[in-house]
Amino acid sequence: MAENYDLVVLGAGPGGYVAAIRAAQLGFKTAVVEKRKVGGVCLHKGCIPSKSLLRSAELYHEMKQSKNYGIQAENVHLDFSLVQSRKNQVKEQLFKGVKHLLKKNGVTVVEGTGRILGSSIFSPQPGTISVEKEDGSEPEMLVPQYVLIATGSRPRTLPGLHVDGKSILYSDHALEMEKLPESIVIVGGGVIGIEWASMLNDFGVDVTVVEYMDRILPLEDSDVSKEMTRLMKKRKVKILTSAKVLSESVQVENGQVTLQVEKGGTTQSLKAEKMLVSVGRQPNTEDIGLHNTSIKEEKGFIQVNEYGQTAESHIYAIGDVTGGYQLAHVASHEGILAVEHMAGNQPYPLNPTMIPRCTYSRPEIGSIGLSEEEAKEQGYELKVGKFPFRGVGKSLVFGESDGFIKLIADKETEDILGVHIIGPHATDLISEAGLAKVMDATPWEISQAIHPHPTLSEVYGEVAMGIEGVPIHS
Repeated sequence: MAENYDLVVLGAGPGGYVAAIRAAQLGFKTAVVEKRKVGGVCLHKGCIPSKSLLRSAELYHEMKQSKNYGIQAENVHLDFSLVQSRKNQVKEQLFKGVKHLLKKNGVTVVEGTGRILGSSIFSPQPGTISVEKEDGSEPEMLVPQYVLIATGSRPRTLPGLHVDGKSILYSDHALEMEKLPESIVIVGGGVIGIEWASMLNDFGVDVTVVEYMDRILPLEDSDVSKEMTRLMKKRKVKILTSAKVLSESVQVENGQVTLQVEKGGTTQSLKAEKMLVSVGRQPNTEDIGLHNTSIKEEKGFIQVNEYGQTAESHIYAIGDVTGGYQLAHVASHEGILAVEHMAGNQPYPLNPTMIPRCTYSRPEIGSIGLSEEEAKEQGYELKVGKFPFRGVGKSLVFGESDGFIKLIADKETEDILGVHIIGPHATDLISEAGLAKVMDATPWEISQAIHPHPTLSEVYGEVAMGIEGVPIHS
C-alpha cells in the first residue's frame, strides 16, 4: 500500500536529516529513506569519528610534551583500543541524538534503499519512491509531492588501483583499524590526507604524503599551504608534491605495500605497511532512479539551480551529489534552503564565498572567501594583512605559537574578500570571519570590535589594524 507525503528525502546524512527536520517544522508530512544509519557518512564514517581520533592524537602529543608546562608525566602510553572505544561512544551518543530529533519532529524514518520511479499509477510525474528492504520483503511505496536527493558520496580511487580494505585503505577502513601501522603512504594531500597525516604522525606512525599537485592543500591560500608544509616537515612527515602514483606498480607482499611514484621525470619506490587513498569523493547517484527522470548530470553530479532544484521542478538535490564544496555544513545549509524554497519562501541562495572551510590537523586551518591568488585572478586590487599567532599572549600561554591569520580586502571598496587562518583553534576562530562576511564588515570595523585579552581572537584585531596601517604589536 502506498503512503502519501509532502516530502520524501533520500538519505539521512547531515543534509538529509536537517532538511527533513526543517520541512517538518514548516508543516510538511515528511519521510526520510536511509539504507544504513541516520547521520550518514559524516557521523559514522567521516567528520565525527575522524575528529575523535584527531583529538586523542592531539592529547597524546600534548601529554608527551607535558614537561614544557611543568608537569612530569612518566610512561605515557597509548592504548589504541581505548582510543577506538571512545570514538565509538561519541558516534553512538550522537546517533541516538539524531534519531531522537527526527522522532521529536515527527519525521518518519523508512529503512531501505530508495529509488525514484517514473510516472505510474501512483503519480503522473516521476517521483514515487520505491523502498527496497534488506530482508527481501515487498518494496514500500512512498508518494511525495516533493523529493529531495541527499544520498551523499563515497571515496574515489585511482584508475587501476584496487582498494582491498586491509593493506590499501580508504579513510572508512582506516577509521576501523584495530592497531596502528608502523608506516603509511597517504596518496592525496588535500584536507582528508593532511588530517590523517597529522593524526598518524602524532600517534607515532612514519608518514609519507604523495600529492599530484605542486603543493599540499592546493585549494587553500598558498601561504597557508607553505606554512603547513613547513610544519609537517618539521614533524618529520615526508611530503612528495608534483608526484604521480603509478597504479600498476602497487603491490602487497608480506604485509608491506610497495609502489612507484613518478616525480620530475624520474621514478622512485616507496614502501610502507599501509597505503591510504585520499583522492576525493564521487557522488552516490547510481541506482537511485535518475534514469526515470529528466534530471541532468555532469560527471555524475546532479545539476541544480541556486535553490537545489533539478530539471524536474518537484525534485531537489543537495550536498555531495551536486558537487561544489563537499562539506557537512554546506549540505545542511542547502537542505534548509531547499525546503524553504519548496514551502514558497524566499531564501537567500548560497554564496560560495560565505562558506567556511576547515582542516582539523595540528595546527588547524580555517578559511573563508577568496585566496590571494583567486582575488588577483578576478582583477581585484588588494590590501593584504598578516599577523602571526606568536604576537598574541594567549598562543604562548597555550603553547602553540605557529601559524598566522591572513586578511584580504578589496582596496577600492574595503570589502573583505577572504580570511585564512593556520594556527591553534583556527576552525573555531574562522566563524568570526564568517559573520564579518555576512555583515559585509570592513577591516576597520573588525578593528573596532574589542577582542578580550588574553584570547586567540586578538589576532583579528591585530591583523585588521595592521591592514589599516596602524599596527600595534607588529
